[in-house]
Amino acid sequence: MSPRVPVYDTGMLIALADRKAKAVALHEGLRTLPHRALVLGPVLAQVWRPQPALVHALSGVLKDCTVPQARTSEPPMRETKAGRPECLACATGPDLADWRRIGTALGSATLPAKKRPDAVDAWVALAAARHGSAVVFTTDPGDIQAYLAVLAPVDVHVVGV
Repeated sequence: MSPRVPVYDTGMLIALADRKAKAVALHEGLRTLPHRALVLGPVLAQVWRPQPALVHALSGVLKDCTVPQARTSEPPMRETKAGRPECLACATGPDLADWRRIGTALGSATLPAKKRPDAVDAWVALAAARHGSAVVFTTDPGDIQAYLAVLAPVDVHVVGV
């Protein structure tokens, strides 16, 4: 059995930038996995602001993560003795069917009370589903679980931070 692919949502990045103990401990423990933690571009954009302390904290975190298809990002897979394997889910961007699935999840998910549909959270859930065996680290597990319930992946778990 291969290790799960870690996927971070916006709340996880905020928790890491704020040096929350649980988030930092989880992130530190994931540094040895073959697949770097996945941070989608829109997730990073939701958090990134031109504040020196935030930029410094997030820049450190991103050294251990991958932002799929971003030219200056770390590669998804870590180097091994046999070379660097590829991650097909990270190498291929979303297609029209993926965007339709996100739209379906936005329209069909039973979100927690007072929550509104969030395209970035739905894309995080789909990115985890596309990786197969994945775990999403989030501060809003109910939101992610609602989208996953619609997407019905085989092996995606959610961990609250």
